[in-house]
Amino acid sequence: MKLKDTFITYAASGEHTMVSTEGFSGVVRSNKTAAFIIESLKEPTTMERIVDAMEAKYDAPREVIEKDVAKVLEELRSIGAIED
Repeated sequence: MKLKDTFITYAASGEHTMVSTEGFSGVVRSNKTAAFIIESLKEPTTMERIVDAMEAKYDAPREVIEKDVAKVLEELRSIGAIED
């Protein structure tokens, strides 16, 4: 899976923002966790790879990370931001 090229991300002053150049009209503002997931999606990846990378970076139980990643991926799919 990968973030569609029609979605542009921007990070400044600790805030991560994403907009679409077609389709979805709106702005997505992300916390650190969602921003990490979105940045991971800029290259083809899998949910497992994202979870592994987050587990290495953050001190949280894998089960919690898996739930967080699944939730963010579901939200991104709902706005058409991910190519599977």
